[in-house]
Amino acid sequence: MRRIKSQFLIIVGYSVNWMRNSSILFAVVFLVLLTSSLVLIPLASADWMMFRSDPSHSGVGIGNPVLTPTLLWKYPICNNTSGINDVSSPSVANGVVYIGSYGGNVYALNAQSGARLWNYTTGYPVDSSPAVVNGVVFVEGTWDHNVYALKASDGTKLWNYSTAGSSESSPVVVGGVVYIGSDDGNVYALKSSNGAKLWSYDTGYGILSSPGVDGGVVYIGSGNNNVYALNATSGAKLWSYNAGNWVDSSPAVVGGVVYGNSGGGFIGVPVFNGSVYALNAANGTQLWSHYTGGGMSSPAVVDNVVYIGSDDNTFYALNVTSGAQLWNFNAEGGFFSSPDVVGGVVYVSSDDGKIYALNATNGVQLWNYTAGGGFESSPAVVNGIIYVSSDDGNVYALGDSPSTSPSHSLTLNPSTTPTVPEFAAQLLTITLVVLMLIVSSTVIIAKKKMTSR
Repeated sequence: MRRIKSQFLIIVGYSVNWMRNSSILFAVVFLVLLTSSLVLIPLASADWMMFRSDPSHSGVGIGNPVLTPTLLWKYPICNNTSGINDVSSPSVANGVVYIGSYGGNVYALNAQSGARLWNYTTGYPVDSSPAVVNGVVFVEGTWDHNVYALKASDGTKLWNYSTAGSSESSPVVVGGVVYIGSDDGNVYALKSSNGAKLWSYDTGYGILSSPGVDGGVVYIGSGNNNVYALNATSGAKLWSYNAGNWVDSSPAVVGGVVYGNSGGGFIGVPVFNGSVYALNAANGTQLWSHYTGGGMSSPAVVDNVVYIGSDDNTFYALNVTSGAQLWNFNAEGGFFSSPDVVGGVVYVSSDDGKIYALNATNGVQLWNYTAGGGFESSPAVVNGIIYVSSDDGNVYALGDSPSTSPSHSLTLNPSTTPTVPEFAAQLLTITLVVLMLIVSSTVIIAKKKMTSR
């Protein structure tokens, strides 16, 4: 998105210098174009397209915060007789919520109503969060060892790739490549168009962490206590860092620093030596670490603060430069899910069955909402609505406006199922360039007419 803005500003600069003395018509059209672009650019990146929002795993969204937790709808996607109703963290793109369930399905739900658009059955639990890029849903079926690519509009399978192990790692898609970890110990890079393997790197131990990708480098944690930095093109190891405990959480890469959390464990089992760490992204040198007493949550990083939860029932806000604690918030359960930050509000769910909204500056609780079960799923916040799934098997949509139908399991008729539009960043760039050319042509014609008089 920064590249798009830079291209746009370059075009504007040349146009302004070239037509400094142009007609009023240009000024009017230019102002309309500029205003439209300022609106369109944020909308182009407003979705929560993959786990932790973006490839670098910042955990930061845009838009208005949710200040009152009104239930807009909930949808039951898992009712397992074993009592295990785990549901993945949701992704949201183009008005559709994509989510996996322990029941072995990937679902697409209308983001406004909760109506089911389609579901795809893998036959095995799906714990990983889908990634939605260019009209394709990428997701890993946890126990059947497959990575799937599904058509976002109707769930048709495009391809699948089999690994040698199960995984809860969520895929990241960058530049036509799908990056994902597996319980077989490998990090895989697959071609997004057909699933062909480009490379794999063996860490020697199972991977639950989702890869963070930034600046041509893949960062990922492994059960062998290490964080790895791999060349995104070749898979060659650039460096590794021993975190002192297994690394299940997914790294966030912001401002040339890798932030992570070690010390993952099992619900109800205390884990020692858990800590948050900050590493130099270029060489893996530790910049600081902060002891938390437990692990599991992945960090969100915004406005010089690292927000992260721990299974010691405490949520932390740390200074990005020093790791010093700015504030903490205690709950009655562990924070296994990862936080999202939108509009100065931190949203985080806990195993105590509540999702909390905290003031990002001081940690003061703004509100909490209680579901029918604990939370391991991380929320996604899009267009003023929080989407989150609970261990009670339901997906919840919470917002500031009430709904006339708060809970249902409606299935749309295929003939009335809305198509999923695509609004790629490349299209926005082309649109802006074409509009600028139209404006330039209009000015040239106007100047010629004035000259001929």
